[in-house]
Amino acid sequence: MTSTVSAARPAASPAPPGRTRALAGIALGYFMVLLDTTVLSVAEPDLARSFGGAGVTGLQWTVTGYTLVFGAALLTAGSVADRYGAHRVFRVAVAAFGLGSLLSALAPSLWALVGLRALLGLAAAGCVPASMAMIARLYPVPAERAKAVAVWAATSGAALVAGPVSGGALTDLAGWRAIFVINGPLAAVTLALTAGAAVRCPRGDRRIDWAAQILACAAVALLTDMLIALGARSFVHAAWSACATAVAVCAFAVRERRGHAPVLAPAVLRAPGVPGALLAGAAVNFAMSGVLFVLPLLFQQELGLTPGKIGAALLPMTLPFAVNPLLTGRIVARSGPRPPVLAGLGLLAAGGVAFGAAVWAGASYPSLLAGLVATGFGVSFALPALATLIVTAAPEGTAGVAGGLLNAVRQCGATIGVAITGAFITVGVPDHHGAAYALVVPAVVCAAAAVAVARRPAG
Repeated sequence: MTSTVSAARPAASPAPPGRTRALAGIALGYFMVLLDTTVLSVAEPDLARSFGGAGVTGLQWTVTGYTLVFGAALLTAGSVADRYGAHRVFRVAVAAFGLGSLLSALAPSLWALVGLRALLGLAAAGCVPASMAMIARLYPVPAERAKAVAVWAATSGAALVAGPVSGGALTDLAGWRAIFVINGPLAAVTLALTAGAAVRCPRGDRRIDWAAQILACAAVALLTDMLIALGARSFVHAAWSACATAVAVCAFAVRERRGHAPVLAPAVLRAPGVPGALLAGAAVNFAMSGVLFVLPLLFQQELGLTPGKIGAALLPMTLPFAVNPLLTGRIVARSGPRPPVLAGLGLLAAGGVAFGAAVWAGASYPSLLAGLVATGFGVSFALPALATLIVTAAPEGTAGVAGGLLNAVRQCGATIGVAITGAFITVGVPDHHGAAYALVVPAVVCAAAAVAVARRPAG
């Protein structure tokens, strides 16, 4: 099903001046946001040393403090973008992200860094659904939009390449604090590129139920806290978090039924292909973030690699994130988004099995190459296709909500992936079996998602 998106102009309308520059700015903003999902992964050993031997729980929160708030706030951010104008929300969020990054570089303690990372996640949430709504505004013709989304995905995919490489190089050069400084210049350039009239989006009239939005954020945060507590064997803490999660979920469900502006917009959820895309998006990010959390620790503990070498070691996985989305865009234009989504999930499942077998046998780097390559191509096949599906299927006036929903479930998947895979490992203690289990779990999740998507075809 192909439908119009938020404030789309007729197909015959001429392209607005500055459209290419605006798309570059939108992609750069997404690049900056995604850079922070991976750039800290290779700095985990340096963080642990810098803050007095921080354990797995502390390191998990430096990663999930960002992705948790990012994912939970995306639902609200999508509604805000549709209500107040996507370009306004985007620019405010980019400016806040640049400032928050500079403050993160000055964090005096691990938990101060966690708090600042949470604020960065809030700013990041404002960027992503707004950027998807802006692309829908700039490219109303479906064929052109598919190409624009492919460019956006390829440019942003470069962040997943640059994250481990630049993070490792900067950490080797000046310590983990240096990795936050680069976001200031990126934010300034993004604001300059998106300053024209081409990206201006009208305000909408959809109301926002702030109470429901806050309850949704609380439910995701408490669920993550429960999973991390379980991994740390803090069972009393986990039990309290589980009870609080259940209360938050029930309160959210009641509010959704009674409210006039539901967070989980029924029109979006009922659109053909959307439920499967959401499930697949969560599974892809579960696998990607779980693997990126475990492998740097494995490389440091088992192979003795420095942060810079860890970034280089991840290149077989991260390079496809930047180059393959353009091929995926052509496949989507020819055959639709479902085939590359299924191919991506299949590759991710195969990659997880390959990782598990390699680590169980001793974790030599050559034995990990098959898993690295399969994971890289799996992510880069699935994510651009999912973005195209969601933007195209979104009913009129809901592009921001739809984009926010997809990215919310993706970031929730990422958060849960880090929490669950981290439960199998211990910082500073080599454990082949635990690492192997941690890397096989994403394979199971992606295989289950592929079966579900295959059984419920889009449209």
